[in-house]
Amino acid sequence: MKKMWRRTCGLAVAPLVMASAVACGNGSDQASEGTTLRVIVNITPNLTEKYWNDLYDTYEKSHPGVTVKLELTGTISADAKLRQDLAAGDPPDVAQQITPTAETASLFADLSDQPWTARTPLAAQYAIDGKHYVVGVGEQIQSLVFYNKAAFEKAGIDAADIRTMDQFTAAMDSLKGAGFKPLQTAGQWVTGAQFSMMADAGVLTADPGWTARRTDKKTSFAKSDYLRYLEHYKSWIDKGYLDKSALGLTYADGQTAFLNGKSAMYIMGSYFVPAADAAKKSDDVGVFTMPTDGAYPSGQFGNMSNPYVVVNKSRHKAEAIEFVKWATTDPKAIESQLASDANLREGFTYPMSSLGASVQKILDKAPSVIVKSGKSQPITGYSDELNKQIQSLYTGSSPAGAAEGLDKWWNSQS
Repeated sequence: MKKMWRRTCGLAVAPLVMASAVACGNGSDQASEGTTLRVIVNITPNLTEKYWNDLYDTYEKSHPGVTVKLELTGTISADAKLRQDLAAGDPPDVAQQITPTAETASLFADLSDQPWTARTPLAAQYAIDGKHYVVGVGEQIQSLVFYNKAAFEKAGIDAADIRTMDQFTAAMDSLKGAGFKPLQTAGQWVTGAQFSMMADAGVLTADPGWTARRTDKKTSFAKSDYLRYLEHYKSWIDKGYLDKSALGLTYADGQTAFLNGKSAMYIMGSYFVPAADAAKKSDDVGVFTMPTDGAYPSGQFGNMSNPYVVVNKSRHKAEAIEFVKWATTDPKAIESQLASDANLREGFTYPMSSLGASVQKILDKAPSVIVKSGKSQPITGYSDELNKQIQSLYTGSSPAGAAEGLDKWWNSQS
């Protein structure tokens, strides 16, 4: 899977937001009067509120009568925002950053009768019983370790020598000895996400069917290699390689701290690249694939980027589907969304920074891209529970306790 990325100018990226748009001319009868489509979108330091407004303005210009209004979700997730609105009897029309499961598919419109959906990235991998409920703009990889080149040079570390978890831990020790904060993390969702980027690369490369077996109660966190990765992580906290006070940082704060040289390494997805580019730090940052306790290089934990769903209870379903079609098939809309978050899609190329080129090489060498969808999709709410259990390691919980907590929660949901 050899692809290049193409960056566009003048657009930034953003965390979780909501937008409204007015329907297109060939939609419902309300289109002639103007229809408001409420769309939950992803807001991050790259995908800003301004970014989405600028992008959706282009939709409005080509669809007279359509208006796009962004509604911020605040500190809750897109899934939580959707459920909150549904419970209030005020359903949005479209949402990003939600991956339907067999249990939640009924909340979303079945797009299988739309021929264009089959041509969107990872459509087959995210299908549920052969039906398409979610479509995406591209894909991203996430089992990456970004590092400060100057810190590595001062500590006498060659990133190419880091292939195992023990070597990764030894590098942290050297970095701490050289006066650096070894590994940057943050609070919010970052803690659990970084653990997933780390542990999934090793566990799911060795056992691709692990999640399905966990759902069938044929394995557990406590009796699998996830426990070993929890032990590694806890040891980093105990040795001071991870700063306990970092839980008070936002995602943006943690990213900024790493870019400002306050820490030496940062586990994050390919969407970090635009932030480094914008800060003009790309040449100062290197990247290597996540070390594991098993095969190296491992598969890259990845996922559909900019996923869109149409809410089944939307009052303007035809217009919502037309909007999602544009967002995921219009070349300029695709190019903008890919470039804004350094994502990938077959057939789309763009010039890359030195850091982007390094990430591309990692993707080219990766034996697989690990996608959590279909039978490999965790139970709804897993990411929030994982985040909770990883953060508990900072406040006294043991690796075994965290693993048992994950198992107890998972069993309670099924």
